[in-house]
Amino acid sequence: MTAPMLPRRRLGRTELDIPVVPFGTLGFSNSFGFVSDEDAVGLIRHAVSLGANHFDCSRCYGDSMRKLGLALREIPRQDVIITGRLCCHSDAPWGGYGGAGEADYSAERAVRDVEDQLVLLGTDYFDGVIIHDPNRIEPTLARDGSLAGLLQLKARGLVRNVGYGMEPHDFHLQAIATGDVDLLLCFNDYNLVRQTAADTILPAAAAADVGVLNGWSILRGLLTGVDIDEVSTQRRYRDGDDEGAARVYWNWCREEQIDLLQLAIQFCLREKRIHGNPIGSLNVEQLEANIRAATTPLDDSVWTRFQEEFGVEV
Repeated sequence: MTAPMLPRRRLGRTELDIPVVPFGTLGFSNSFGFVSDEDAVGLIRHAVSLGANHFDCSRCYGDSMRKLGLALREIPRQDVIITGRLCCHSDAPWGGYGGAGEADYSAERAVRDVEDQLVLLGTDYFDGVIIHDPNRIEPTLARDGSLAGLLQLKARGLVRNVGYGMEPHDFHLQAIATGDVDLLLCFNDYNLVRQTAADTILPAAAAADVGVLNGWSILRGLLTGVDIDEVSTQRRYRDGDDEGAARVYWNWCREEQIDLLQLAIQFCLREKRIHGNPIGSLNVEQLEANIRAATTPLDDSVWTRFQEEFGVEV
């Protein structure tokens, strides 16, 4: 059975109307299994048909941008929303993974990088670009820093909204305080295991009408119902504490006969200050499972039992 259409939310002051589960392009980057060009294009087209037409991409995600660019040859640009990243992981080319030093935080680099990404995608603009994982926030906020570069691109119409994607809450608060940030992406700070974003990031973002994307709503797959005993032997999950915490929910859902994926996604959807929860899909089956989980509300009795068991406000 085909999954139903996704509900949508306004992404803060961007005024973008996005699906509550955007498509994270890491899913077809070959990071979790090989995805051919043909399959990737078919997957992207199917996602659009189901309303999952917001693609959150990054040049750090394998060759996923190239695959997305192939799909854009067949899909009208106005039918999709594309947010991208200015990767700031290291001094590797374009700020990618693997380098030993800090990324280039200059405005000039930001402009060159985004212009190059637009060529890779074969499109004229990004709906949004976020500064991704800076080791320090100060150089990105400097007069000639990364944010200034994105604002130049915004003035030229090449980027329509700008923001940040990172973990430190104080970085987010400093970025929001500039008044120049339209959207943000937090990581691993609002899901079944932890809700720390609700104490700091979400109130500040709501007050400034900044759009919020919530990374790791399913804890990088640990909250999908996957057999945790089986994946515990893999090196995919870097945080052992997360694995142990996820196991508690996995066991409870098995005892209560509850779909853990449904519980995890619906839990995040109950927080209205979060507008989108990007999730990557390797294939059509995963995509449709995610959408069904997002569109099938759980009975109130489930949330009552959940709160009694875990003491988490819902």
